[in-house]
Amino acid sequence: MKIGILNFVAESTVDPASLARTCEALGFESLFLAEHPVVPTHYTRPDGSRRVPDGKTPEVLCRISDLFVSLSFAAAATTRLKLGSGICLVPERPPLLLAKEVATLDLYSKGRLIFGIGAGWLAEESEVMGVEFRRRWQMTRECVMAMKELWSKEESSFEGKFVKFPPLYCYPKPVQKPHPPILIGAGGLQNGFKPERALKDSATIGDGWGPIGLNPDQLAHGVSMLKKLCDQAGRDFSKFDITLFSPAGLKEGRHTIEDYQKAGATRLVLFPPPLEPAKAQGELEALAKAHIH
Repeated sequence: MKIGILNFVAESTVDPASLARTCEALGFESLFLAEHPVVPTHYTRPDGSRRVPDGKTPEVLCRISDLFVSLSFAAAATTRLKLGSGICLVPERPPLLLAKEVATLDLYSKGRLIFGIGAGWLAEESEVMGVEFRRRWQMTRECVMAMKELWSKEESSFEGKFVKFPPLYCYPKPVQKPHPPILIGAGGLQNGFKPERALKDSATIGDGWGPIGLNPDQLAHGVSMLKKLCDQAGRDFSKFDITLFSPAGLKEGRHTIEDYQKAGATRLVLFPPPLEPAKAQGELEALAKAHIH
């Protein structure tokens, strides 16, 4: 089982280069960084409830550093560590620029990028960023299809509902062919376990599925559905990446890792609280001892 780390990086946390160096030295396979370009001061959850009693945003959430700049620092500080977006909010970024950012990072990291994507759960953020919340996944699918054209063709063009551009050049191209693996980061426990839409997207536009917070039985159920959808779409399921993001970590050590492996996971990504500079080394060492060594 591949073991990774997902974390927020901000002014108050360990910096991304130091975090990445430590993760690589301790034997973690990957480092995923989260993103929120902006966060409104007050917002509601998708179910209509407040995130916190007064509706204000947790401070670290609104202070997250830019995803691709941070991943670039992480890439420059390491040689083996896989670098993941966990997740990139695709509809909130112009697809032409995003395609170039993804390809450039994959080029200079020598093919180490895992492109984890989502459409966002925060309606107020989507609106501020010019995204119609109810159509965010429609936009995401179209953006992904357009970016695949940009990554794989010398001259590319696209004509869609949300994305349109005439024949043009977009370089560099990614090292990984035809593009970095696309991990659909949705279908977990954030809004209840309703994975159908995420699994369909994984089978059609993705190269893997990355839910958060599922137990082994829930994951196994989703993996079974994904196998059927891949067969229907003519996709080779054996090449799919099944990444489980675990906010609380694993308290039962290797036994639980084995449970997730039996359920179909190929990667387990631990999601500790934001790591303070003075405590990051010790906390990561403890996670590595419990889950790797």
